[in-house]
This record gives sequence, structure tokens and C-alpha cells, in this order.
Amino acid sequence: MISMHGEPIDIAFRKPQAASRKPQAASRKPFSRNIDARHIFTAPTTATSRSLRSAPAFQKYIALRIGTCAPPRTPTLARRIIAQPTRSAHRADSQSQVTTRTEKGMAEEQQAKIINEGRRGFLARSSAWPVGMLMLPLAGCGDGDGVVPSAHAQDTPPPSGAGYTIDRSIQSPNQDSRVRTLVLHYTAQTLADSIASLTSPQRQVSAHYLVPDAADDGRRFKVFELVPQARRAWHAGVSYWQGDRMLNAGSVGIEIVNLGFPPEDENLPLMNRRWYPYPDAQVAVFGALAADVVAQHQVLPHKVVGHSDVAPGRKTDPGPLFPWKKLYDQYKIGAWPEAEAVDYYRVNRPFAGDVASLQSKLLAYGYDTPQTGTLDAQTVNVVSAFQMHFRPSRYDGVPDVETVAILDALLEKYFNRGRAINKQTLPGATAPTGEKGSDAWPLAPAPSR
Repeated sequence: MISMHGEPIDIAFRKPQAASRKPQAASRKPFSRNIDARHIFTAPTTATSRSLRSAPAFQKYIALRIGTCAPPRTPTLARRIIAQPTRSAHRADSQSQVTTRTEKGMAEEQQAKIINEGRRGFLARSSAWPVGMLMLPLAGCGDGDGVVPSAHAQDTPPPSGAGYTIDRSIQSPNQDSRVRTLVLHYTAQTLADSIASLTSPQRQVSAHYLVPDAADDGRRFKVFELVPQARRAWHAGVSYWQGDRMLNAGSVGIEIVNLGFPPEDENLPLMNRRWYPYPDAQVAVFGALAADVVAQHQVLPHKVVGHSDVAPGRKTDPGPLFPWKKLYDQYKIGAWPEAEAVDYYRVNRPFAGDVASLQSKLLAYGYDTPQTGTLDAQTVNVVSAFQMHFRPSRYDGVPDVETVAILDALLEKYFNRGRAINKQTLPGATAPTGEKGSDAWPLAPAPSR
């Protein structure tokens, strides 16, 4: 007897009978084994049971018990399934052996009735169970490599109770994660103030993760998950990256506890502000966390960005002391140019003041850059954001030979922009989109603001 949410659930076990046996009237109800939900379902230690330990055989066996597919080829699989039974289960097991021997002549019609009743009761009760309850994988059954989805998977009632069902038996392979971008921030607050701000209904800001600046017990960091990754966190605000605007819907946001710079430096130029560094222990934590997010969602290297990259001029986090190169070297996170390519462009194609070409390249890499041909204020903000990310030794927003050489090297590495391509090539012709089922990005330069 399994009890879930206070409701007992009977699973009857019987050995399938041959159709040629003479029907006999059942003298009593079929036995039910007392199954302790704390134990893991395993097979007995026999040669036959070894196949039951594999996931497909186990799923086939469970599906048989609720009547969702044909019986397995080996009827003896419907024997003992409790690895460490309770005392009551021991007694039930000894009684079951006698019961199995004395009831071999049960009519096929009675057997089918029992299985159907058990199936209906099981499905009715299981509708409220959480996913994975009792480790009963009802993914389906079938011989060979074919998969026949279970009735429960095919006939799922919608939450609203409307007159339709959701059939999940057919899945298209043409899909991927909704998460396209990983955005990294600093909080500019202490840990306590960061938690208060990111959970305040009045502030209306949040992030998926919050990384403290120190371990809570001196040994291990406690990373706070404030918003599940399946939900949209409010962290990016007005933002743009590689053709996408308002990045909250398609990104994961990680807030890192760091004060940024002293409040009295707020009105100073970026190069004159005193920035706070990131401790090595903290870098190790958010480096590992970012690596997990990137691996889970297959985030491309050039889509791992800072808040200042997606909102240049409006935001400066995670700041010029953020260890982008260390993340790239040690955790394989984000983009970084090859030194040889930077040297090549610095020597062979030095920047000569062509602002229109610079704006075109910045847009090609992903920045929201006006295409005015002049070094306007927004272009300066974009250049400064780019420099904080890739050339933090100088981030005053003034384009120079090294800045543009780094930009050219990044376009070559991540966007297949070969060195033989003319520098004036439009970004739409050089930047691969990676997008499927829609128009290519970008069809036209982003509008200036």
C-alpha cells in the first residue's frame, strides 16, 4: 500500500495466465503488497531481474502494472520488486508466493478486469502527484527501440478543465532553449541591501541569481536563486544585443555583490572613479555558476555580456575590474580575441579615424550603435562599454588603434569575418545570425537614439 498525500494507493500484482487454463472463480480479492514509498524499486537478484534494472525494462514493467502496454515477454518479471521491504512487506511477500501458486487458474476475464480497475484508479490518483513521484517513469513502453507513449502522457487534461486535452506524444526536434544571452551585473550594494532591493515589490527589479561577496560560513558560498530560470527576471531593463531588444525575456541575469565605486565618485568620468575589485573566491563561484548556465542553454560566447554592453551609457556594471579574461581562460566563458589576430590588425589595418566603419563593426558585433558617421555621444558610450569589457586599461570612449584591432579580431574569430574582406562590408553581410525560422539579423542598422 503506497500512501501519497494521505490517500492509499493499491497496486495489485498477479502473474499473467495462459489463455488455455480453465477459468476458476476467485475465492478472494487479489492480494496487494505493502510497498513503502521510501524504498527504491529494484528487481530481485536473478538472471531475469537484471534486465528489469535497466530503465526501459523497468518502465515496461510499471506500464504493464497500470495496463498501458502489452505484457513483457518474460512473465516472471512480475515478481518481487522491493529492495529493502518493511516487516509488513516481508510478511506480504511470503503470503504472495502462496497466493501466486494457489491462484494460477484465475480467468483471463477476471485478470483483465483487475488490471483495468487498477489502471483507472492509478491514473485518477496520480493526476495530483508531482513529477517523478515514486520513481515511476511512465515515458512509455515497447519492444526494440520504438517508443509508444503512455496513455497518461497522451491524454493530459489542461489546467483550466476546458474541453480539450494536450497530446505530448509527438515532439519536434526543431527547438532549443529560450535563453539566448547571459547578462552579468554588480549590485552596487551590500549583500543585505542587495537582497532587499531584488525582492522589493516597490523596486521591481530582480535577477535569477545573486552571488554574495563572501562565504557565509567561511568555507562555502551560498548562491541565492531569486527567480527560476524558467521565469523572466527583471534585470536588463531597456537593453539591446545582436538584434534583440528588451533582453529580459531571453536571458539569464546574475547579480554579483560588489559596491562598484564609492558614491562620491558618481559624477566623475569613468577613468577617474575608484572601482572595487572582485575577490578570487567570489570569481570562482560566479565563474562556475556562469559555466553551468552556459552549458545548460548553449549560450554562445559572444552572448555572454555585461549590463554595460547591453545598455551603454545607462549602465556601467560589472565595471572595468570585472575579470572577463580570467573567466575566458579558466572557465571558458564569454568571448576574447586572439592575441595574434589583434597584432595583425594593429600592424596591417590600423584604425585611421573612419568612424562610419567603426560604427558598422560595433553594430556587427552586437552593440546598439548609431550609424551616423560621426563620433556622437552614444557612439562614445558604446566604445567605452566595449573598452571596459575587452581593453580595461583605457575606457574613456575614445577609439584608438588597439581598440579597433581588438574589435576586428573578435569579428574574425566569432563572426567568420576573414582578413581578406573589405573593412567597409556591412554588418548584415558578415554577421551570422544563428537564428532559425525567421529573418536574418541584422537586416538594417539599429536606429540611432
